[in-house]
Amino acid sequence: MKKLFLVILVSGSVITSFAQDKAKTAAKAEPKKVETTAPAAATKAVSASPATPAATQAAPAAQPAENPNAPAIKFKTEKHDFGTVPEGPQAKFDFDFVNEGKEPLILSNVQASCGCTTPEWPKEPILPGKSAKVTAIYNTQGRPGPFTKSITVTSNAKTPSVVLMINGTVEKAPATTAPEKAPATISVPDHK
Repeated sequence: MKKLFLVILVSGSVITSFAQDKAKTAAKAEPKKVETTAPAAATKAVSASPATPAATQAAPAAQPAENPNAPAIKFKTEKHDFGTVPEGPQAKFDFDFVNEGKEPLILSNVQASCGCTTPEWPKEPILPGKSAKVTAIYNTQGRPGPFTKSITVTSNAKTPSVVLMINGTVEKAPATTAPEKAPATISVPDHK
């Protein structure tokens, strides 16, 4: 069975490759040399080890030019520490932001890391220079102890994804005991 191993060396605009027939003995195996021309953009050497299949690598695709007028989302803060909060009520914080770009900003999705955190955000476009907020609401009920949660904001901004963080500690609510109920009827012996 013949196995083919390929090593590509790129130097300027010339690609040299070697093919080796593994069926031949190691002493008699001579690499075959093949030369061809490559585009000037190919400047990276790629090699495959004898134990793995041949590898090839294409030149990276050209990135589209960044739109200088694109929306730009700028938060006042991306982290909030609630400190210690009591168990029961919801903990809320508004992450204020402004569109510093020259085109309308559209928040396509705002996703919390778990179901105990609910985000609220504007669904309409935020015009250039205007501000808005993403509200993080953490449900403390039944969740005593420390917490750290994230909210990922996805938009059409130059930076399409921003991660907001909230953390704090929920103080366990004091245990409540139900008052003892008196029996509905009391039997009292008749003393005569």
